[in-house]
Parts: sequence; structure tokens; C-alpha cells
Amino acid sequence: MALTRKFLAAMGIEEDKIDEIISAHSETVTGLKGEIDKFKAEAEKATTLEKELADAKKSLDAGDKSPYKVKYEAAIEEKEALQKQFDDYKADIEAKKTLRSKQDAYRAILKDAGVSEKRIDSIMKISDEQIAKIEFDEAGATKDAEAIKKAISEEWADFIQTTDKKGAQTATPPSGTGSEKDLGTLNMADYIAARKKGQV
Repeated sequence: MALTRKFLAAMGIEEDKIDEIISAHSETVTGLKGEIDKFKAEAEKATTLEKELADAKKSLDAGDKSPYKVKYEAAIEEKEALQKQFDDYKADIEAKKTLRSKQDAYRAILKDAGVSEKRIDSIMKISDEQIAKIEFDEAGATKDAEAIKKAISEEWADFIQTTDKKGAQTATPPSGTGSEKDLGTLNMADYIAARKKGQV
């Protein structure tokens, strides 16, 4: 039954109260109509979307390109290009990091093999192939370091420094013209200090 003035009056409600009730009822009805219109629009959108999805599924089932991929192809291609650039950048950084580690390892082996410091940079410049072959174990140590060192000792023998270390002849103490002490009576430490000062 509709909510009318006649119906409210028949219920014995006063006139001023009837106006309030009718006004409130009108606001409620208007609000409900707005909600109904909103839900109706949403339902229409849902129906349209459902139809688009159904069409897209048919296209995919038929082997055609997805309509959504076609629609957003430029954006997708741009995203894929940016992802590739990022992946390439990361790979380049990793490659440079690995190369640097191999170069450092090869340089250390050259030093350990006794190669002259003056020659190491020159050897590094022409050893790309040997450097590329270097591998590391799980602990980060160079694999086959001794074999690499042996190969370096053979290939770069002319640049390996060999020094013969001999102790001072204590049977015949050094002679000289020490300004404060007779060098012939110096102990080993004083003798070394005197050599540094050019006194022997």
C-alpha cells in the first residue's frame, strides 16, 4: 500500500506530522532511486564487460591475438623494452664485476709467481684469454691457482725476479769509516742501519 496523506490521515496522524512523514518518505524514495540508477549502470557495465570477455575468449580459442593485447600493445611493448634494458644493465654490471674479480685474481697470481711489478700491467693487457679462463670455487677462491702460477712462471720467466739473499760475513766483519762507531765491531742490526746510511 502506498504511503499517502489520505492513508496517514485515516490513521489519525496530525496534519503537521503528516507533512514531516511525507517529506522524509520523499527523500528516502529519491535516495533509493539514485541507488537503483547507480546499480543499474553498474549492471550494464558488468554485462558489457562480460560480453567483451566472452568475445576475447572466443578470439583466444580461435588462435587470434587477445583484443586486450592489441589495445594495449604499445604500452606492453614499452614495458617489455624497459624490462629488457634493465635486465641487460644488470647483466652488464654482473659481467664487469666478474671480470674485475678475475683480473684481480690473475694479478695476485702474477705477483705470487714473482713477476716484476713493472711488468704486471703490461702482461695484464695481453692476457685477456688467460683471465677469461679463471674460475672460482664456492668459497670465492681461484680454482687451479697453482697450475696457473706454474704456467705464468714458464710463459713469463724473463720477467720473474730472482734474488739471492745472503747473510753478512761474520767471520770477516765489514770495514768502513763509521763516524761514531768502528763498523768492524757492529752487530747485524747496527750493520743494516749503517748500510742504509751509506756508511758501508
